[in-house]
Amino acid sequence: MTEPDNDPHLPAHVPSLPRVEWALWQTPFVFFTGKGGVGKTTVAGAVSVALADAGRRVLVVSTDPASNLGDLFGAAVGAEPGPVPGAPGLEAMNLDPDAAAAAYRERVTAPYRGAVPEGELRAIEEQLAGECTVEVAAFDRFTQLIVRPELVGRYDHVLFDTAPTGHTLRLLNLPSSWAHYIESAPAGASCLGPRSGLRAQRAQYRAAVGQLGDPRRTTLVLVSRPEPGALREAGRAGAELAAQGIHNQRLIVNGVFTGPLAGDTVAEAFATRQASALDVRPASLRAVPTAGVPLVAWNLTGIAALRALVRGRGGPVPGPGASTGTDAGADEREAPLPSLDALVDDLAVGPPGAVLVMGKGGVGKTTIAAAIAVGLARRGHDVHLSTTDPAGRPADVLAGGPFRHLTVTRIDPATELADYTAERLRAAERMSPDRRELLEEDLRSPCTEELAVFRAFGALLTTARDRFVVVDTAPSGHTLRLLDLTGSYHRQVMAGAAQVHGRITTPLMRLRDPAHTRVIIVALPEPTPVSEAAALQDGLRRAGIEPFGWVVNASLTAGGTQDPVLRARADLERPQLHRVRDELAARAWLVPWQVDALVGEDRLAALTGATSR
Repeated sequence: MTEPDNDPHLPAHVPSLPRVEWALWQTPFVFFTGKGGVGKTTVAGAVSVALADAGRRVLVVSTDPASNLGDLFGAAVGAEPGPVPGAPGLEAMNLDPDAAAAAYRERVTAPYRGAVPEGELRAIEEQLAGECTVEVAAFDRFTQLIVRPELVGRYDHVLFDTAPTGHTLRLLNLPSSWAHYIESAPAGASCLGPRSGLRAQRAQYRAAVGQLGDPRRTTLVLVSRPEPGALREAGRAGAELAAQGIHNQRLIVNGVFTGPLAGDTVAEAFATRQASALDVRPASLRAVPTAGVPLVAWNLTGIAALRALVRGRGGPVPGPGASTGTDAGADEREAPLPSLDALVDDLAVGPPGAVLVMGKGGVGKTTIAAAIAVGLARRGHDVHLSTTDPAGRPADVLAGGPFRHLTVTRIDPATELADYTAERLRAAERMSPDRRELLEEDLRSPCTEELAVFRAFGALLTTARDRFVVVDTAPSGHTLRLLDLTGSYHRQVMAGAAQVHGRITTPLMRLRDPAHTRVIIVALPEPTPVSEAAALQDGLRRAGIEPFGWVVNASLTAGGTQDPVLRARADLERPQLHRVRDELAARAWLVPWQVDALVGEDRLAALTGATSR
């Protein structure tokens, strides 16, 4: 997978890793996983192009609800395998959870039509209408791609571009979770619908478990950026997947900056920070074969750009001091967006309420959420900071405490599941043994965690009536799933509203109320993150939620660097900044790339113009 590229003569602050050998993969199944925003899709796409160019038959599959395979390849990617123009031998598909759920429902209900009374058929269809069926169906389709010979036999390699880490762990654990659940539940559970639909596939699920654990069949690639949080997440994911029997692992570090311009403060800080992160990466990753992907000066969209990455060369990069298409003062004159302190000022003069920070994984949601919380607290407001992101760690960003006017928690899925289960069982103490046994089966299903997290999220929104509650949310696709569940709950409550006396306020009603909830979308100034943020905004608007504004994070445009690669990347940002300002956002704010790491209350406060305690 790698070839030596270590140079003992590089300065100490320059990270050095062997380069990826893009086409040298031995196993038929390769999974790419990691924290959101680390470039899993880009790395998986480059590997798929390299393998296809080497004469292999390749299928690349996205299991991420926020998939951007189509943007990466510059071609339409659907729910079934289809050829990728310009790359003979390569096919791509998105595993669309909703389409998979529709197909799964049809497969389960078809045998009952005409064979059971209409009322019983409607009851079966109602059982299959929940969110759990979406998860079951996606999992069922996923295992088909691993074990069914009529699908697998068409390809030399099937590559999986997976959802961000926490949800990948869930996906890869599903074969064993559902296999165990099917075998242990004698009567079925309400969220699954007719259990025969799952039992019929038991052999398929058991075979998938075997394939995932076979190092001759499956390679797991942990993708990371050379950043502490991303490397910690890769280490955690690797350890958890190893515990599930997936030991054939590799680490690819994406976006490694190895040639900073000497004397350039931003460039040298950029490289030094990466080198430091690699030096302190988790011990579990040090035993994993590792390779690096260089930071390049061109957008990685389209087959030609991916081939350039694989070959190690692309478009021209200007030298130091060369013109980049704008004059020296253009960055300052064009600075199209105000800074983050203006956002906090806008929030501070309004009523207290929920501030939801949303976006694709890896764009800096946790840091921006923490900075907003600190800025509001330093302005004298009572603030609670929390997260629904399994990988979110606001306390790590704050790096201290206690704080004046600020409390910090996180919604931990395991804790919420345990509390939810215990509460349901306590309420069922007087149930008959048979009904209690069915409830216990229901609570053991892999769906219950989602319900528990939703309950905690709703409770968090309720506390925002008399103080600011800032929430660092899960990555885009999964936030929209949570909103879908919120909408389902809203419809159920309102359907029974006629039997309820008094005012009803559901979580969705709070989210739709701009006086109670302000949604901030965070993006990086790059084409794919901006497009994904726009898709998130569209999804929010379909749910009746209008975003308050956007934060464009980690921009090099106003950083003042003269390094050729970083200047070229700054030039690539400018169209995205104007797209956000002129086309997408009602209001927007800019956070420059920071020479000093944004860790600690004082650094976060300085970012929002609140420097005094």
